[in-house]
Amino acid sequence: MSDTIFLKGLKFYGYHGALPEENKIGQIFIVDITLSVDLKDAGESDDVSDTVHYGEVFEEVKAIMEGSPVNLLEHLAERIAKRINSHYNRVMETKVRITKENPPIQGHYDGVGIEIVRGNH
Repeated sequence: MSDTIFLKGLKFYGYHGALPEENKIGQIFIVDITLSVDLKDAGESDDVSDTVHYGEVFEEVKAIMEGSPVNLLEHLAERIAKRINSHYNRVMETKVRITKENPPIQGHYDGVGIEIVRGNH
């Protein structure tokens, strides 16, 4: 199955990070979400109840990203995937990618981050 719903380039200001300056100053985090969902019913019915409402998914992600600071992006991604997979039974798999564009690392780059894929069990 190759149907997906995606939310790309979501930007949130947060205070996550393993270093004290990250927790004090904060930074912008970019989140990309890809949901594996069978979209056939929604495509035929034109009814939002036959799909996953991406506005609701955005609010779920926002609550976590703008919530209490954590040390690791891995922890944020796990929380997001668990929240989505537990709230939306139509989702078969959730991919979460979190990028820091300006971490406290010397060098030149577009960003650093993580990506996880979690199935809905």
